[in-house]
Amino acid sequence: MSNWNKVFKPIVVLCVICIVITGALAATNSATAPIIKAAKEEAERLARMELLPEADNFTQVEGIAVENVNAVYAADNGTGYVITSTAKGYGGTMTVMTSFDPNGTIKQMKVTEAAETQGIGSNVANNAAYWANYAGKDGTAPLALGTDVDAYAGATISSRALNNAVNSAIAAYNAIP
Repeated sequence: MSNWNKVFKPIVVLCVICIVITGALAATNSATAPIIKAAKEEAERLARMELLPEADNFTQVEGIAVENVNAVYAADNGTGYVITSTAKGYGGTMTVMTSFDPNGTIKQMKVTEAAETQGIGSNVANNAAYWANYAGKDGTAPLALGTDVDAYAGATISSRALNNAVNSAIAAYNAIP
């Protein structure tokens, strides 16, 4: 048997298979990327409407440069703002949307993405009853965990991440002209 059949032929076959699979993945990615982007934008729009239901529509506010703040949206009818911010949690990045009324009071908040540990940290990321601790708080000054808002028992790092994300949103709200 020649070296071609023993050594080189399997290498060439595997390389061809890798090239074909890579091309198929690239084609799938380019076909689905716009669909995924549109679905994510729609989910974010629905989350903003859920957090500030009296708003008719939202316009993105440009020029707010606050660390860990992804987007600031103002309700077109003047009923408030929804700010998306992030913070590092125990299991990864936690993305939080926080709504404010025109006077700076926090109306509601919602964790839209989190990779926290199942069971403990996920209780902070998935617990609307815990999020309600932030409703009605003054959004003109940072909130202190343990003083203004209680930490979730056993999930201090996740609680701190949530609080840091809300405080970033507060800083962005206070930076709105």
